[in-house]
Amino acid sequence: MYIFITILILIAAILMILIVLVQNSKGGGLAAGFSSSNQIMGVRKTTDFLEKATWTLAATIIVLSILTAKFTTSRSNVPQSQIEVQQPAPLAPTTAPDVTPVLPIQPAPETTPPTE
Repeated sequence: MYIFITILILIAAILMILIVLVQNSKGGGLAAGFSSSNQIMGVRKTTDFLEKATWTLAATIIVLSILTAKFTTSRSNVPQSQIEVQQPAPLAPTTAPDVTPVLPIQPAPETTPPTE
C-alpha cells in the first residue's frame, strides 16, 4: 500500500509540474491560444480549469503524503509491552595477559679512542 500511494504522489507531482508549466502568470500560456470568443472553451474557462487542476493536484499530494506518513509510522509503532528488554551478556572474567618483563637497555662498554 505504501508503494502504491508513493506512485500516486509521483504521478500527481508530474501532472502538477506539467500544468504549472502550461500556465503563464501574465495571462498567456495555453490560454493565449484561445483568443477567439467562438471557441468552446474560452480564455477564462481554460484559466479556471488550469487553476482548479493545480489546486486539486496540490490537495491530492498533501492528502497522499499524510496517508504515507500514517502508514510509515503505523509499521514502526510497537507497544512497549511487546518489546523484549535484553540484558547485556555478563562479561567473562579476564586474566592478565602474559607479559614478559623487558630488560632495561644497558649502556655499551666504554672504549677509549685510539691515540695517534
